[in-house]
Amino acid sequence: MKLKRNWVTLAATTAIVALSAGAFSASVYAGDKAEKTAAKSASEPMAKIDSAAPDFTLTDTDGKQHKLSDYTAQGKVVVLEWFNSGCPYVKRHYDKYTTMRDTAAKHGDKVVWLAINSGAPGKEGHGKDAQARTDWKIAYPVLLDESGQVGKLYGAKTTPHMFVIDPKGILVYAGAIDNDPKDAQPADKKTNYVAQALDEVIAGKPVSTKETKAYGCSVKYGS
Repeated sequence: MKLKRNWVTLAATTAIVALSAGAFSASVYAGDKAEKTAAKSASEPMAKIDSAAPDFTLTDTDGKQHKLSDYTAQGKVVVLEWFNSGCPYVKRHYDKYTTMRDTAAKHGDKVVWLAINSGAPGKEGHGKDAQARTDWKIAYPVLLDESGQVGKLYGAKTTPHMFVIDPKGILVYAGAIDNDPKDAQPADKKTNYVAQALDEVIAGKPVSTKETKAYGCSVKYGS
């Protein structure tokens, strides 16, 4: 009888240990899963079409700060252009063509155009923005985002990568500057998506093309 009782006690103890181990494993798994989900969410861009554009403050090459919400509070349409003066695609739109400058100037003071360089120190184009502004006669500021925080917040992948924000602070367009990634379209076949979006927003119309695939060089993030 004593042997039987010991066997029962041992079996019960083993079951309790197994249950505890299972609960612990489930807890660890749940914790790992929650951490992975949180990490994934943190890495995903917060900028979404038809949603409020994430606010930010960055300093330009002249040391002046720019806060997105300050401009939308003034009723301005804001264009964000991810910029790298060393990128051939960017050079095309400043050297071969005057796409960016012409589009920025078209609507005068109704539109605030902000170029942003999210390249990290030591990467292509870093530290050359002020000279590029002079060489290319850029009237709008180039903002510095060395940490890449704002670029990642918007999910900026290429230079250029374009975003249009309406006066209510809503992101209404994200993607390419135009439909000519290979520079092969004749002039009468080109569509400047940013110019189109600006025309529609200023006219009080919905944006007809809200999202396209951006093309260009990769943004030179530090990590």
